[in-house]
Amino acid sequence: MHQQGKITTWKDDQGYGFITPNLGGKEVFVHIKAFGKLGQRPQLNQMVSFELVQDDRGRLQARQVKPVGSRPPGQVQRPAASPSNAMGPVFVIAFLLSLGLATLLGKLPHRVASLYLLVSLITYVAYAWDKAAARHGRRRTRESTLHLLALIGGWPGALLAQGSLRHKSSKAAFQFVFRATVLINCLFFIFLLTPQGRFALDNTRHLS
Repeated sequence: MHQQGKITTWKDDQGYGFITPNLGGKEVFVHIKAFGKLGQRPQLNQMVSFELVQDDRGRLQARQVKPVGSRPPGQVQRPAASPSNAMGPVFVIAFLLSLGLATLLGKLPHRVASLYLLVSLITYVAYAWDKAAARHGRRRTRESTLHLLALIGGWPGALLAQGSLRHKSSKAAFQFVFRATVLINCLFFIFLLTPQGRFALDNTRHLS
């Protein structure tokens, strides 16, 4: 039985990848030989039709794979470059260095740095959980929850997750809100470095 899906992983130098079925479920292994004779190599994010079979070990794989639709000869479909993927790690490293330096110089209490690290770890795990849920058809994490985690300081973990997991990095509407949460949090971080911000932190500590 043929079905359709998208090539979500493709290692062209090794000649294999994985297809995510449109109907949901686990990713399906696909080898270059399953495409038969093609005028061009398979591309990442390409829509294909395929026959789902099992190998001798019971693992799912695709056979008789054919592209859905057509593109002009010689045209190569490339995934759009995401600013979050390209600059995310650099931005995160720069921020963490600033956070560590501010803490060492006594500009920020240690609890602020600990909060950023803890919430970033939680946010990364939330992204990984949501991606796994999307693959296996489980209940997804709300986007509002991911944005809230980013807003309260988990955006470094979110940026790393978007880059390494390739999750939520190409959805324009999500990225618009996400970048707004990063901007708001960074402005709040700058405020904490001012005398007024330090005064507010000191009052919070006394109240607790």
